[in-house]
Amino acid sequence: MINLNPYINWRGQAREAMEFYQSVLGGELNVMTFADMGGTAMGVAEEEVDWVMHAALSVSDSVLLMGADHPQHVPGEPQQQQVSISGPAEDEATLRAWWDGLSEGATVHQPLEKAPWGDSFGMLEDRYGVSWLVNIAGAPQD
Repeated sequence: MINLNPYINWRGQAREAMEFYQSVLGGELNVMTFADMGGTAMGVAEEEVDWVMHAALSVSDSVLLMGADHPQHVPGEPQQQQVSISGPAEDEATLRAWWDGLSEGATVHQPLEKAPWGDSFGMLEDRYGVSWLVNIAGAPQD
């Protein structure tokens, strides 16, 4: 089975953000910093060596969230990030708990509520600037 996994970039907020996501989603978080991989020898500024080079939050066999900090010497800027989560009605309690956790300090653009197509749907931008779309399938029709 192929999994597509979001990879989110920040500028100096990766550790804090990934630890927040772990507090909401659960799972095991592994973090590697630029210092772990040679620091300034990699071209990273001294003030950025403790930034996250790579982080992986393994929540389940099908949920892996990854991220890193984008050092100043790397061209470009981190772009607006968006993550979509969709699950079946059987996982509604888990998905609503995730929504509630992600909502702390967030701007809710669309509350998680029944949508015209029968599912529950919501959109928010979390405290780290990441947009989340959550869709919970409606109960199956007999």
